[in-house]
Amino acid sequence: MNWWLPHNFEAKRENLKQRQRVIRAVRAYFDGQGFEEVETPILQVCPVMDAHIRAFATDLRGVDGQVARTMYLHTSPEFAMKKLMVAGVERLYQICHVFRNCEDSKRHSPEFTMIEWYRTQADYTDIMRDCENLLRDVATACNISHYKYKDLSSDPFVDFERLTVCKAFQAYADIDLEKYLEDKDGLREAVSALGLHTAEDDGWDDLFFRVMDAKIEPYLGVGRPTFLCDYPVSMASLSRRKADDPRFAERFELYVCGIELANAFSELTDVEEQRTRFTEEMNLKEKLYGERYPVDEDFLNALTYGLPESGGIALGLDRLVMLSCGVETIQDILWADIQK
Repeated sequence: MNWWLPHNFEAKRENLKQRQRVIRAVRAYFDGQGFEEVETPILQVCPVMDAHIRAFATDLRGVDGQVARTMYLHTSPEFAMKKLMVAGVERLYQICHVFRNCEDSKRHSPEFTMIEWYRTQADYTDIMRDCENLLRDVATACNISHYKYKDLSSDPFVDFERLTVCKAFQAYADIDLEKYLEDKDGLREAVSALGLHTAEDDGWDDLFFRVMDAKIEPYLGVGRPTFLCDYPVSMASLSRRKADDPRFAERFELYVCGIELANAFSELTDVEEQRTRFTEEMNLKEKLYGERYPVDEDFLNALTYGLPESGGIALGLDRLVMLSCGVETIQDILWADIQK
């Protein structure tokens, strides 16, 4: 054994072989569906417009050594891929490394691999069908009948569950979320009644996520995968509103064995509403974290030109590999970790 390899390399090597099977199966699915694989730049003017996602910044310097401009490692290839849709690419996917300024944990790495894809003339229900077929194809290619995490399992070959956020809050936390969409104080009282910590300076999002983390997420995707769908519109900055109830957005997250695997939208195409939501998100980011990111004006100009009706999704490829291997930490399936 080479001195620079970790002591558990042989066991980990099997996980890395499984990782390659997953990636090959993912590519085979999208290639078979007529998608174009694309590569977009990692350095971006704007990394993200989500208040709670933080990016890595880098200063670009001129020949005089002075900072000429600041750019960011992308947290997702979303903006660049949507520009390609405006240019006429109807089905596209990308497997790439993305970067988010967060601590390592069992499910998170600051650098990780994402599969992102978009369909024009589609909505989030079309992306749900992609997810169902993709998870089944990956399971077949990896010769597994269930995805596993700790003592939980999830069968991708049965019908996936579709559960709205409001129904999940009612079923798992006995909270009527619709009643509190504009009532932060009322939501705080309801959360406190569950025995969860609350504070006077909690935002609405803080209270929402506290319930999600403690009462709901651990039970999603157990036995079968779950689409948690129809989020409050304030929590879906890039998503189209539901036509029959504009308080909610056509957004879903896919859960398997209690793990959030993917985040998807029917894409917002209204440029003025998009600009308004970006401003709201950056105002919140500045309030919470003391920073804000510049708006990608080229992206908004592309929306002005015309983004087709479309659905899109970002799926954490590392987490899919974890579930395919049945391991508990993301470090067990990362190539980079063999050099630590």
